[in-house]
Amino acid sequence: MEPTVGTTPPRVMTIAGTDSGGGAGIAADLRAFAACGVHGCLAVCAVTVQNSVGVTGVHTVPVDTITGQIATVASDIGLQAAKTGMLANAEIIGTVARACDENGIGAGLATPLVVDPVAASMHGDPLLAAEALDAYRHTLFPRATLVTPNLDEIRLLVEHDVHDRDGQYAAAKALHALGPRAVLVKGGHLTDDTDGCLDLLYDGDTAVELPGPRFDTGHTHGGGDSLAAAIASGLARGMELEAAVRFGKRYIVEAVRHAYPLGAGHGPVSPLWAVRPWWDDGD
Repeated sequence: MEPTVGTTPPRVMTIAGTDSGGGAGIAADLRAFAACGVHGCLAVCAVTVQNSVGVTGVHTVPVDTITGQIATVASDIGLQAAKTGMLANAEIIGTVARACDENGIGAGLATPLVVDPVAASMHGDPLLAAEALDAYRHTLFPRATLVTPNLDEIRLLVEHDVHDRDGQYAAAKALHALGPRAVLVKGGHLTDDTDGCLDLLYDGDTAVELPGPRFDTGHTHGGGDSLAAAIASGLARGMELEAAVRFGKRYIVEAVRHAYPLGAGHGPVSPLWAVRPWWDDGD
């Protein structure tokens, strides 16, 4: 019998919700993890009923099941990074924060934590009640190695309506004041910026501008999830924070460049650019 030759890669957990259409949420995270060379683990917090057009139903997972998923993986498999996605309500946000504390996940602990505060739909509509936004601000953000809000989420979280690069800087400072180690203010929704898509990384002392191209596509479903997952993968691979963010930026630029249509609505960003087409080898 021929022996296997695999080497255990870094392990990253996504703590988030599902997308039955496969474009965003845990599906996008796991696709990004694989493309970035890490093993993906998961803690399902909510199950959504959705397709390319929208979400028509959400079923939340019991909090003891969420806690159990995180603890049982961390204690056996071990984690080099974790990221959050859709956390549907204040109770789940608090549960995740406590579970992270108990398992060494978060800024200043053994396992870095990337918080993608999913609080607005693709169209900018609020997805969370006021108490859940407060839970993000006061419970989860202070535990985060990095938070990665888009401009609609920034408007909900710190009441900054960002229209230009000066606004990005102001928003970064307001978000950092809530306690995360660093903030990435994403510029993908800054459509007035015709020079490209600028993301801003801010750690309280230094601001780093991360420019990138802007593509003429409506197929960006799962882009925020995928970027946060790629950054978490970089952290798991031992990169310093800025290097991990640059790693994630490189991944998402190509994922958007190769985005594809799906269904009648918004198609997903694609990890397939990073996959070698082994099926064309002729073997």
